[in-house]
Amino acid sequence: MYADVLVVGGGTAGIAAGLQSARLGVNTLIAEETTWLGGMISAAGVSAFDGNHNMPSGIWAEFREKIYQVYGGPKAVETGWVSNTLFEPHVADSIFKQMAAAEKKLTVMHQLRFIKALSNGTTITGATFINTKTGESITVNAKQIIDATELGDVMASANIPFDIGMEAGSITGENMGVPATNDIIQDITYTAILKDYGAGADCTLVKPANYDPMEFDGCCNEFCSDPKKLASNVTAAQLLDYGKLPNGKYMINWPGKGNDIYLNLIPLTYEERQQEIKKAKAKTIRFIYFLQTQFGFKHLALAHNEFPTQDQLPLFPYHREGRRVEGVVRFKVQHIAAPFNQPQALYRTGISVGDYPIDHHHRENNNAPQHLNFYPVPSFNIPLAALIPKQHNGLIVAEKGISVSNIVNGTTRLQPVVLLTGQAAGVLAALSVKQNKQAREIGVRTVQEVLLKEKAYIMPYFDVRADQKHFAAVQRIGATGILKGTGEPYKWANRTWFYPDSTIASATFANDYKEFVEMNFTSSTVSIADAVATLTVTAKRFPVLQKNSNWNFLNSSQLQKQIAAQWQNWGFVNFNLQRSITRLELAVLLDAVINPFQLKAIDHEGHYK
Repeated sequence: MYADVLVVGGGTAGIAAGLQSARLGVNTLIAEETTWLGGMISAAGVSAFDGNHNMPSGIWAEFREKIYQVYGGPKAVETGWVSNTLFEPHVADSIFKQMAAAEKKLTVMHQLRFIKALSNGTTITGATFINTKTGESITVNAKQIIDATELGDVMASANIPFDIGMEAGSITGENMGVPATNDIIQDITYTAILKDYGAGADCTLVKPANYDPMEFDGCCNEFCSDPKKLASNVTAAQLLDYGKLPNGKYMINWPGKGNDIYLNLIPLTYEERQQEIKKAKAKTIRFIYFLQTQFGFKHLALAHNEFPTQDQLPLFPYHREGRRVEGVVRFKVQHIAAPFNQPQALYRTGISVGDYPIDHHHRENNNAPQHLNFYPVPSFNIPLAALIPKQHNGLIVAEKGISVSNIVNGTTRLQPVVLLTGQAAGVLAALSVKQNKQAREIGVRTVQEVLLKEKAYIMPYFDVRADQKHFAAVQRIGATGILKGTGEPYKWANRTWFYPDSTIASATFANDYKEFVEMNFTSSTVSIADAVATLTVTAKRFPVLQKNSNWNFLNSSQLQKQIAAQWQNWGFVNFNLQRSITRLELAVLLDAVINPFQLKAIDHEGHYK
């Protein structure tokens, strides 16, 4: 069997990658082990989006809009306090299947379990699977393979270097309180979806084996033997409302002495994983029984109409972490905390955005550091080269296996980020096929332009949304570094501000524009006249701008008249050359007249070539 692009795994990243690749006209195959699509947000039951509520980007925005249509708008899905968007897992699966069915270039094959990667030297050429329904062995060859498995199984099979666990701060330079490298990963969770069967119902489970209510000591205020053990300062009712879903259902994914469990399934065989998973299921069943008997929630029980499983639990557990590829670049905390002050300008290469804090789940492992939950950072963008193995070709990595530090995985693992990373992987794979190049040879700006056409963010700007007129211009100019944003850690939804209505200090603009030309200004803030003069100087430095251009760069008065004629069309007023120009006006002017985004190419580290 052959496909131009083979996506191994139809999870959160995999479905986005497959959809996007197919939409670019490339024959794409998604090979998924289960009968569902969507991965952690559907088949694993984590049906509450964490983050990105204020950055409606790309396929994430498209999926959310379909959720709104099903339930009747944004307010109808603001049912639990953990998220602004909560829904039933089977609804997510049905939406993704509808989206997939609409793409003529996309084929989805279910019940295909990945067995091994095929390679020719350091180039990955395909994969073999077993059809779990028929027992048939299936081989798929492809020009580009995307590893969208939950744990990074394709890269491991292909002998591509990867990391598991935590790196010492001396290696990453992150200074996050990890003194030594170890193999510790985050806790996993076997979620459950409970349904309210009515006040008079008694749905109490048979007492599970090895049940001891003290296993959950500290889960809430009403059940805590020692204040020092209290993991979450909430009531039992609030514990339930954390993941309250539409239609009288509840997502049980409670991190504080609830149903998290420490199991490292990554290095195990398929059979060994299934044995370990039983432990996670058993803990969740004990927690459900605890809720029913300790707090009188006997009217709540596993929803019988949610998952196509005999035990009514999700199809697989929620994996927060897997293998992480050794990529062309490694995305680390410092790239998030201070993106504009690093030797690498990775922010210029962004392809996926996120705004959630660094959130590590380690409460069930006493050997793990306990200080990494909700570590504050600004919003961020993920660099393109984090999806590309350092030396191997033919494989693009998505899901949670991208090249990030263990610490950073605590935020890049969240559902909307993974969905958007998958979308970018689909763009990269499709362009690789269409241009007959390796993924590492595809220009960063080429990938970013496609994503912008898909209304996806490449810069994590909170205050210029995708539905605003000049969204793309701000995104492009932001990605050049000419106009830099200001990051702010903020509760559960961190932000980076573009400040479109602010003026620009001349010294700041001159410093940030020097990658293109040196400018000197006499005023303290950049005026419209200064901005027009910048265009003329730039055109002289880059003669390509004068070729086939309608802008009269060499005649200042004519150029001013041309810009004045366009000013109102851009939605601006008061074209007074002497007044200070706003950041939005300057971004649109630069983008429309000289397009610095495409004027100089960048490499994978964000350096101008």
